[in-house]
Amino acid sequence: TPEEAQALITRNPRNKACLFPYLNGEDLNSRWDQSPSRWVINFQDWPLHRQAEGNWQTADEKQRKEWLQSGNVPADYPDPVATDYLELLKIVEERVKPERIANNDKGARQYWWRFLRIRSELYSTIAGMGRVLVIPETTKYCIFSLCSINLVFSHMTKIIVLNKSSDFSLLNSSIHESWAWQHCSTMRDAGLRYTPSSGFETFPFPLNLSGLDAIGERYYTHRQTIMQTRREGLTTTYNRFHNAHDRAPDIQQLRDLHVEMDHAVAAAYGWQDLALDHGFHDTKQGVRFTVSEAARRELLDRLLALNHQRHREEVE
Repeated sequence: TPEEAQALITRNPRNKACLFPYLNGEDLNSRWDQSPSRWVINFQDWPLHRQAEGNWQTADEKQRKEWLQSGNVPADYPDPVATDYLELLKIVEERVKPERIANNDKGARQYWWRFLRIRSELYSTIAGMGRVLVIPETTKYCIFSLCSINLVFSHMTKIIVLNKSSDFSLLNSSIHESWAWQHCSTMRDAGLRYTPSSGFETFPFPLNLSGLDAIGERYYTHRQTIMQTRREGLTTTYNRFHNAHDRAPDIQQLRDLHVEMDHAVAAAYGWQDLALDHGFHDTKQGVRFTVSEAARRELLDRLLALNHQRHREEVE
């Protein structure tokens, strides 16, 4: 719990190096401040202890690799190991190790003090970015949030390594939403299963996003204000957004900003000729405040043509 983590840090400030808030999809969509409800002990890809015979400084690359693979390094190993944090390691031994050593996965048993899939490439890529775009893998609405990088992200969150307000505008627009619902899989309860390989990597960006920063920042700021003022999470906020009977001024302003954002995104593609016809429309997901069905079909046709064009360019 957050209280446990803070107590561990208070007792020994060094513990902070291994204690991180753990963000999952429910926290992201249900909590008004989108704060993680749990913390984790994260030993990253560290070895377990310093009990190997030998000298790290004079060893060759092959020997060093063997030590790291075994989880046991010499005493002069310069980086952290899990036994440097004995209080935290004890917790992992008590709560994690019994389950891990019974796991069928050899790696789970061998490296029981680490996460099974640490995704070091992700964390090295986002280091220094400040924030990134995040969406739960399963979600009622195709909504992206800007989140701090100083977290451990659950495997049920999808991280887009972009952090500008213009990127926020594009991925939260009805243009990208239409593409995502068309190309990602859905669940029985009409929820979206957002997979970056289907929803993001195939999505053709406009060539210039420079006109999307201002509206993205305004939209994001207003949405955060609604959530903080009402103490309601993203899903509840967008339940209001898509409810034709909810005419609260702050929700109506969010709709107005969404319309403005969609038009800015369409303009970035050069599609000012397209009538988006926003309103409360029947969709496969129920009544939604979005573009008309005719506009959605035209958007998908144009995006698909652009996708094919980009593919030809890449092949050439």
